[in-house]
Amino acid sequence: MTTPAPLLSARALRVTYPGRHGGPPVRAVDGVDLDVRPGEIVALVGESGCGKTTLARALLGLVRPAAGGVGFAGRPLTYTSRALKAYRGRAQLVLQDPSGSLNPRHTVYDAVAEGLRIHRRGGDERAAVAGALARAGLRPPERFFLRHPHELSGGQRQRVVIAGALALEPELLVADEPVASLDASVRGEILALLLRLRDELGLAALVVTHDLGLAWNIADRVAVMYLGRIVETGPVEQVLTAPRHPYTRALLSVLPEAPGDPVVLSGEPPDPSRIPGGCRFRPRCPVLASGEAERAGVADACRTQDPAVLSGNATAQVACHLAHGDDGS
Repeated sequence: MTTPAPLLSARALRVTYPGRHGGPPVRAVDGVDLDVRPGEIVALVGESGCGKTTLARALLGLVRPAAGGVGFAGRPLTYTSRALKAYRGRAQLVLQDPSGSLNPRHTVYDAVAEGLRIHRRGGDERAAVAGALARAGLRPPERFFLRHPHELSGGQRQRVVIAGALALEPELLVADEPVASLDASVRGEILALLLRLRDELGLAALVVTHDLGLAWNIADRVAVMYLGRIVETGPVEQVLTAPRHPYTRALLSVLPEAPGDPVVLSGEPPDPSRIPGGCRFRPRCPVLASGEAERAGVADACRTQDPAVLSGNATAQVACHLAHGDDGS
């Protein structure tokens, strides 16, 4: 079966910020290839500060990359006001905190209709708002039209934010920690909603999260990010049941159902303005610290050679010298 062409793609994407007091630039995203195909849900996972949100913002055109590029539906993203406005009608952002996303003075109707008005979509606005609310699980939709955010539960507010995105009939949702601020009882409902939207509307989604359990429940494919770069990627079942990168193994080890003792990584992630030479994970790598890399004959490579940037395709890949040595490569 032919693999469909990517809907969203990044190639050699780099995002930097000026360093403090004239210091070296902060390499927030440091060479990323990533694809999201039509109807596919990709989970981008990693600890806080690894660059996930910056990457998501760059993919949406909210941050202009220092190098590399973003493509959508086979065409490169351009940064004129008109092109970005057209792009954001097709790719919508769902933020983590629905309370911060919604204007407390606006009714639900106005919140959902805002995008339609900005993009000057014609047709029956009331029908479009009602349809978006119904698809987001707020039924009957007319019952919510005149409510304000403070009159809704956390889960209902998140559904309103999702409805605002759906009103524009996008092809892609980028959801940044979409259930992190919700109660556990509501999280499953929102995840089920995202899966239903994928199945019914063919929506693709990039879900940014630090929660590997969420990735397991919702994603077709997972990309694990560390210090500005994707270090392991592949089908979610393959990566999460047989992780090959020591960082992925450490993330999985702290899940409540994980067997064995948690892997506690030493120290904090390095400063992204001073990324270490060799493998960027080596200062915290338990495989290198334990001598396993030395015994496998890859310790020198870990210290001196930066693993190659992983391609954005759907195959399982890992940026680890030990894993490549185990493969015989």
